[in-house]
Amino acid sequence: MSELSPEQTERVIALAMDLAREGRTVELLEFLDHGLPVDSVDKDQNSLLMLAAYHAHAETVRALVDRGANVDLRNVRDQSPVAGALFKGADDVVTVLVESGADLDAGTPTARAAAEMFGRSHLLPGP
Repeated sequence: MSELSPEQTERVIALAMDLAREGRTVELLEFLDHGLPVDSVDKDQNSLLMLAAYHAHAETVRALVDRGANVDLRNVRDQSPVAGALFKGADDVVTVLVESGADLDAGTPTARAAAEMFGRSHLLPGP
């Protein structure tokens, strides 16, 4: 993406964020195939993985993890993808992130605290 101007890069990232938010996995992977870093973030430091997780797109989350996405990358509010998925009730996304080694004790609130708040502690392994 080094040939793009800063404005063009910003637009590409915004488009990719929309694809992650909408669970449009095939199109999102094309952006990655053309050089977009898998851990790209928006102005609030939400990663592609965070947006896919928060919007309950397990297939997209799995594809991003398979491409090397950081499962623990937190946004400016110190929220983790797994805590976001717990908040939204995206149990299948939580399963993917837990299986991928997400840190359940990082962020604010932690995934463990979010699971307890929303009655989803059964989705997480013990401490």
